[in-house]
Amino acid sequence: MNKITQLFGIKYPIIQGGMIWNSGYKLASAVSNAGGLGLIGAGSMYPDVLREHIQKCKKATNKPFGVNVPMLYPNIEEIIQIIIDEGVKIVFTSAGNPKTWTSHLKSHGITVVHVVSSSKFALKAQEAGVDAVVAEGFEAGGHNGREETTTFTLIPMVKEQISIPLIAAGGIATGKGMLAAMILGADGVQMGSRFAASVESSAHENFKKTIIETREGDTLVTLKELAPVRLIKNKFFNDLQELYAKCPSTEALKELLGRARAKKGMFEGDLIEGELEIGQIAGLIHEIKPVDEIFEIVLKEFEETKNKISSFSF
Repeated sequence: MNKITQLFGIKYPIIQGGMIWNSGYKLASAVSNAGGLGLIGAGSMYPDVLREHIQKCKKATNKPFGVNVPMLYPNIEEIIQIIIDEGVKIVFTSAGNPKTWTSHLKSHGITVVHVVSSSKFALKAQEAGVDAVVAEGFEAGGHNGREETTTFTLIPMVKEQISIPLIAAGGIATGKGMLAAMILGADGVQMGSRFAASVESSAHENFKKTIIETREGDTLVTLKELAPVRLIKNKFFNDLQELYAKCPSTEALKELLGRARAKKGMFEGDLIEGELEIGQIAGLIHEIKPVDEIFEIVLKEFEETKNKISSFSF
């Protein structure tokens, strides 16, 4: 039993990213049923929708699952209260100060994990009393760190600084990637992009197909002035680049971004005007598969690679 399986009461140290517009109860329950930890992505849900997904998830699995809460979203007080009322036992917080909600959640017997992009923030999260951190490298999809530290360098640096369990994220979608992260000091891994391209993901089929067609160099981090996000290059992305060429104000960027741009792309399948968030590892994802098959493939490759390493010599 490793630190992560022990902390969450799960079989494998694999956590599914709580991605907006991808992570409904179907995906979360499928990951939990496969032996990992499924997360409902609260960031794209109104409070009443979140409550509904939590209730459906409880019916779909008797295994542990959690909720991912980006703290920069509105209705945060209401969302936290719903999580407590519904008896959710695991919460991943991101995009905000972990001090804000950690002690409140823990006072209700909830295990709290915070997502960070640097050693400095990992230490702050540990000081805030979280039970574990997710250290997410620059390769990741969605909201990203401004420091541009890659997973391969971030994990050992964070490991050196903290004493609580460490989950690696960013650029991990295979058994080999999982093993590499754990060799570097991670106790477990979080995968987002791989599960976004799963049968159970709530993303639009157009977006899922785009993920498996994405190749190396097809994504780029942008919008650092607002909240850094890694996007697939499409018309909306190109419009952004044209605006950047004019040295825009933050207001001009906000105006172009508008509202519900991520929903338009990932949930409604508008590949032209939508915001398409995915990690660099999409270049290694070639098929949309059911969650249980993803687990089977990742775990088999993990074991085979681990056995192969013992024969390496110089």
